Amino acid sequence: MSKKKASEEQFNELHNLVTNEFLNRVKSGEATTQDLKAACDWLAKNDISGVAFDGNSLDKLANIMPTVDPELVQRRLYGSHI
Repeated sequence: MSKKKASEEQFNELHNLVTNEFLNRVKSGEATTQDLKAACDWLAKNDISGVAFDGNSLDKLANIMPTVDPELVQRRLYGSHI
């Protein structure tokens, strides 16, 4: 087996293939929770982030996320004796 390193072109091709696979799964509606988590990790590892502004997809996602009361979580986990 050769110990020759992959070329930049090969890395770019692999990067494109992985990205397209995630896109296809999400767009088709077939993405599992694991796929979505892996896609989020892929974005984070590639320093991709987004900004929520009025009406964009990230803003819509943020608006449907439930708010969490940390004190309520603590009370439900540990009772009133924390």
